[in-house]
Amino acid sequence: MTPRRVLVTGGAGFVGSALALRARTAWPESDVTAFDNLRRRGSELNLARLRAAGVHFVHGDIRSPADLAPLGRDLDLLLECSAEPSVLAGYDGDPSYVIDTNLVGTIHCLELARRAGAALVFLSTSRVYPIEALNAIRTEDGPTRVTIAAAQDLPGVSASGIDEDFPLTGVRSIYGATKLASELLIAEYRAAFGLRTLINRCGVIAGPWQMGKVDQGVFSLWMARHLSGGALTYNGWGGTGTQVRDLLHVDDLADLVQVQVERLEALDGALFNVGGGLACSLSLRETTALCEAISGRRIVITPQPEMRVADVKLYVTDNRRVTAATGWAPGRTAEQILRDLHDWMQTHADALRTAGL
Repeated sequence: MTPRRVLVTGGAGFVGSALALRARTAWPESDVTAFDNLRRRGSELNLARLRAAGVHFVHGDIRSPADLAPLGRDLDLLLECSAEPSVLAGYDGDPSYVIDTNLVGTIHCLELARRAGAALVFLSTSRVYPIEALNAIRTEDGPTRVTIAAAQDLPGVSASGIDEDFPLTGVRSIYGATKLASELLIAEYRAAFGLRTLINRCGVIAGPWQMGKVDQGVFSLWMARHLSGGALTYNGWGGTGTQVRDLLHVDDLADLVQVQVERLEALDGALFNVGGGLACSLSLRETTALCEAISGRRIVITPQPEMRVADVKLYVTDNRRVTAATGWAPGRTAEQILRDLHDWMQTHADALRTAGL
């Protein structure tokens, strides 16, 4: 499809703003609106570049159907990027915001899309997979990282990473549970009302305009600390820093979503794991070495051997299903992502300081 009117919820956030800007360039005749409550510090920095690109901005809250309702007129594509993205959200004793935003907010989006007859592309997360099962993946220790062992007891895991058949039974975090529940409701709306849908379970996304906060993006945090100072820790797993994540450049994600939207009639109902894959993965120790080489700075990193809530030793995305369906594959390397973060943080250092980031 070539959408005529696009709504991006969470549209002033890191991922949402990137997709709103891509929608403007990919479909220049389309009307694109970014909707955001600006709760996360730093999101306000995106408003000027959205405005310069011709993206309309509406300040509102996904928890409020009344805020969303006026945006449904003639809507034909909803990119649902809104979320409280921290895996630790709710563990302070009050889970209301993460539940109301990530689950109730999804329901409000589904209702808007149902009434408008719009297609919905939903950004989910690899955190739908249970923590205990992920930590039961057999691994082998190397000098700088753990690797996936050849022999495995669980389905959905191979040398290529974790695919869509990985087990879903178990505890995953409040954040992960809200996203999985949203996925289930999306499937029900599609079956009951003929809603056109597509779901991407994203791994770690990184790149320029990610603010480098503790609860949002380990790779941007690592580079931010190497540039501005401050301590870091290797948490859990003996404090070795050998735990591994893959990382996906936000522009690679935008490339994929553009392809998916343009082929949505064929991809309707699909669910994909989406990430950097094995070729674009790093351990914390390897991330430190790259950040030191790129920034020319070294900071103190303290081993913290104790496990924390929701710690996972390894997550690498198996992209084979999404690649087979779309032809897409990540194009940016881990080093390029970190260099892009470094250059952006250097260029916008004054604005980031002014925003208290």
